[in-house]
Amino acid sequence: MSTAFDTDSAHARERIAATIDRLLTRRGPGKTICPSEVARQLAADEGVAEPEQWRALMPAVRRVAGERAAAGDLVITQRGEPVDSATARGPVRIARAKRP
Repeated sequence: MSTAFDTDSAHARERIAATIDRLLTRRGPGKTICPSEVARQLAADEGVAEPEQWRALMPAVRRVAGERAAAGDLVITQRGEPVDSATARGPVRIARAKRP
């Protein structure tokens, strides 16, 4: 990516996690978001709108979402069913995990 956004840094991971949280809060309880929404928002925050640049953020967004799902904070779904984001192929959705 031609921006200063380094997807491997701790700061970038925190920004991705915060963006996921912000978009889920904005969407509302029980709703989901697409990882591409997160990537687009991060790119927009950097002042970048070209598709090839936000798409470059997708692996990092899926990785952070998967880590948070493994920690029990989020759920990654495909066709409404929970999946492992590391092995899921195709479109997935991100939701907050239901708390007991």
